[in-house]
Amino acid sequence: MTNALATASTPRRRLSLEWLGVAPFVIFAVMFLILPTLYLIGAAFTGRDGQFTFENIAGLFTDQILAAYWISIRISGASAIIGALIGLAIALAIIRGRLPAPLRSAVMTFSGVASNFAGLPLAFAFISTLGRLGLVTIILKTVFDIDIYRAGFNLLSFWGLTLTYLYFQIPLMVLMIAPAIDGLKKEWSEAAQTLGASTWQFWRYVGLPIIWPSFLGTLSLLFANAFGAIATAYALTGSSLNIVPILLYAQIRGDALQNPGLGAALALGMIAITALANIIYLVISARAERWMR
Repeated sequence: MTNALATASTPRRRLSLEWLGVAPFVIFAVMFLILPTLYLIGAAFTGRDGQFTFENIAGLFTDQILAAYWISIRISGASAIIGALIGLAIALAIIRGRLPAPLRSAVMTFSGVASNFAGLPLAFAFISTLGRLGLVTIILKTVFDIDIYRAGFNLLSFWGLTLTYLYFQIPLMVLMIAPAIDGLKKEWSEAAQTLGASTWQFWRYVGLPIIWPSFLGTLSLLFANAFGAIATAYALTGSSLNIVPILLYAQIRGDALQNPGLGAALALGMIAITALANIIYLVISARAERWMR
């Protein structure tokens, strides 16, 4: 009888220890994700007089805010697509190519660092490199007689910010797509060669269809990653580029146009778009895992 009671209590203790281990994550998620989101929802439907209103939500459909959302979506989409394609090529080269094995370790290590390098340091690095008096700009102008700014390039523009975002988008793509490429078994390519298939035919009918769900999932994650970035954009362009994070910052920092309710509505719209991108990533990734089993 005593042994039976001891056996029954053991799973309960294990279960309680498991919950104790995950408790820090639950507390962190509640304090810094769920509660702030609930606060934003309440503030988005609260007017200046403290009463319930739809005025802040209606303000999202003004021309200025719609334009800000549109340019943010375009920058996020452009940096995600370009970053995904370049990152995929790099990952294929270091994993499936015949490059030296130590090179893969070096690239993956650099990708882990570069994917988290953003904000003011990244903006300063690009200004020092590709600004009007940047190192690369001066070298191109003095050595090769190429003036990129006279040719139409501007770091404080749509393509300038997109190029800056690519610095952390490409490494993130390499890190995210590498497991999917590793999942391509050598037996599949050997079987394709045995049946007379060329390398192009293998990638067209076997390789790409298998990694395609992972590619699409990572693409949505890259979009969400760029859409929520503010520090790099604000440090690089200031208020010269009307994107949603900068517009949100202008509404809550206390200037003459301060409207906390509208700022909460802007943040809620960003949460909705980012959440949609992450949901797409989770759904596609779940399907991709079935192929890799």
